[in-house]
Amino acid sequence: MEYLGLIIEVLFLALGIYLYLFSRGFFKVKDPALQKKSDQFRKDNATWMRIGGLALAAIMSINIILHVMDLFSR
Repeated sequence: MEYLGLIIEVLFLALGIYLYLFSRGFFKVKDPALQKKSDQFRKDNATWMRIGGLALAAIMSINIILHVMDLFSR
């Protein structure tokens, strides 16, 4: 059960990293119409996505470190 929690924390870390990278425009779409919609959405919501992505990544990084330390201390 301990490892399941660690896996979920890693998934949330990946979500935070993806959210931040998406807000910075790192990912591109091949379809021009979909890319235009994506750019407009990113432009409208970039501020909260950057802050949310960085916060989620930071919190999950700390949780993963503490979780691994707890697993090795037993």
